[in-house]
Amino acid sequence: MAAGMLQAEIGVAVVGTGFGQKVHIPAFQAHHRTRIVAVYHRDLAKAQAIAEAHSIPYACQTVEAIVALPDVQGVSISTPPFLHYPMAKMVLQAGKHLLLEKPTTLNVREAQELHQLATAQELITTMNFEFRCIPAWMRLAELLADGYVGQKRLIKIDWLVSSRADASRPWNWYAQKSQGGGALGAIGSHAFDYLDWLFGPVKRLSAQLSVSIPMRPDPLSGGQLRPVDADDTCLIMMELADGTPVQLSLSAATYQGRGHWVEVYGDRGTLVLGSSNQKDYVHGFQLWGSQQGEPLAELEIPKRLAFPRTWEDGRIAPFIRIVDRWVQGIDQRQTLVPSLQEGVYSQLLMDLCHQSDLTGTWVEVPSRF
Repeated sequence: MAAGMLQAEIGVAVVGTGFGQKVHIPAFQAHHRTRIVAVYHRDLAKAQAIAEAHSIPYACQTVEAIVALPDVQGVSISTPPFLHYPMAKMVLQAGKHLLLEKPTTLNVREAQELHQLATAQELITTMNFEFRCIPAWMRLAELLADGYVGQKRLIKIDWLVSSRADASRPWNWYAQKSQGGGALGAIGSHAFDYLDWLFGPVKRLSAQLSVSIPMRPDPLSGGQLRPVDADDTCLIMMELADGTPVQLSLSAATYQGRGHWVEVYGDRGTLVLGSSNQKDYVHGFQLWGSQQGEPLAELEIPKRLAFPRTWEDGRIAPFIRIVDRWVQGIDQRQTLVPSLQEGVYSQLLMDLCHQSDLTGTWVEVPSRF
């Protein structure tokens, strides 16, 4: 492929205009190699208004119309989880590259089917597991790879936020297990990906999933209370393939929860990564370390890992790095991490958590899937 062709713009369609408008559209417009050529909303008038507001040429109310556009080479999907599988399947069958939000799908079977379809079609897929692209997290990965903590003894993760703590927040897809709602899908999907990235595969797990706010008002029925069956709190124990125990506590219903913290204890040292920021799950991470029993001290994040630019919404900068991996993969005709393969693994662990919760038992994680 000629060098000039390598630098050609990639025409992108944005499907999903909630998170899509807040993060995907500004990120694709900021990236030097992507150009948004189409936007989807099931209401055509809304699609047209969004397209006009962001100077996007095409507005569509069906995914069929999106993938029929010759200018569209890749599609980003940030719709609610229950739409991921049918929409992504349509995108891949049309021969378009795919960038997908988490959680991957509603179950691992759907995720595997998408991965197999993308592989057969030789299409590039990328999952938005953006913690892999945040400077403090990247430094944590480097220190772990360098053996900073030595032999791991315990990994403890708390991700405790208040996003769903208010019982008056409306009943919607997030409240419904069948729609892919719940804290496990919203934040557990990220945790399972970065556990694999930072520490390796899981051997077995035990999960307790609970609903602390059992009823929420449905705005479409005049505020009538409807039952919630999607988890808002998850307590998960795991054993890694190397034997390290892991404790994972997730909640979206904790007023003044401590935020997002990862603690790694080993025989040589300790690393603590954390942010108490409740408004933005990307901004605010700091990293502390200690070796040989010395007091914890904040560790500097090297400038080489810093974002070249940041936005008020912290999610945009790491998403641009995810877009960059997608673009590199398209250039190289080779899918890069994090791809649908990582999405399958995250989804597998989510499915096994539901299985463990249902049976009240430890569940073995297959080494091949």
